[in-house]
Amino acid sequence: MRVVGVAGEVMLTLGVLASLFVVWQLWWTDVVGGRQQEAAVEEFRTSIDTPGRETQPDLPDVAANPTPSDQPPPAMPSPDPTEVFGILYVPRWGQDYAVPLAEGVDVATVLNKGSIGHYPGTAMPGQVGNFATAAHRQSFGAPYRHVEELRPGDPIIVETADGWFVYRVTEDYIVTPDRVDVVAPVPGQPGAEPTRRLITLTTCHPLYSAAQRWITHGELAEWYPRAGGAPAQLMEEP
Repeated sequence: MRVVGVAGEVMLTLGVLASLFVVWQLWWTDVVGGRQQEAAVEEFRTSIDTPGRETQPDLPDVAANPTPSDQPPPAMPSPDPTEVFGILYVPRWGQDYAVPLAEGVDVATVLNKGSIGHYPGTAMPGQVGNFATAAHRQSFGAPYRHVEELRPGDPIIVETADGWFVYRVTEDYIVTPDRVDVVAPVPGQPGAEPTRRLITLTTCHPLYSAAQRWITHGELAEWYPRAGGAPAQLMEEP
């Protein structure tokens, strides 16, 4: 009977530990990831002195409604590993959605910090090719938690030190994890010469599983130099 009692206590302890792990994985890491996101966004905004932050701390000033540039976007050098080089905004996910973009897709040093990671070697924002990104869909801030809600035409806006790049969603689909060609310069066509300026969002699918990958593509619609202020698309209604 004593052995049975000890075994029961061990099982109970393991059950409690498993429950605590689930709480940590699904809730606490989100709390920590959210705080890290806010800190990184604030630090980046401060570093580039975003206009309007004095009156609208959550979003830059969009009252100016600047005119998009008719010139090609400026070339942006590749950032250092883990460096935060921009902010991603998705109006459909809320006016308070603003998540840092960091170089690399390492889980421990980028994705688990709440950032959206940029696949090294893919295009930078605004460039011809595929600006390919990855982020968690659950836990650690879950930047791409609501990726399935995006619809064709929705704006995805990237802010960098050079300006604002407004992409529009074109399509989404689900693939197996080995389909690395989705981040090729021409998605699905490795080796093809790119002519379009694309963005790609990749994340695990379904929720609470890594069995597949959800892929969303978009194409650059316009870009705005920093000096003119933030574009009105930041406040676009879904």
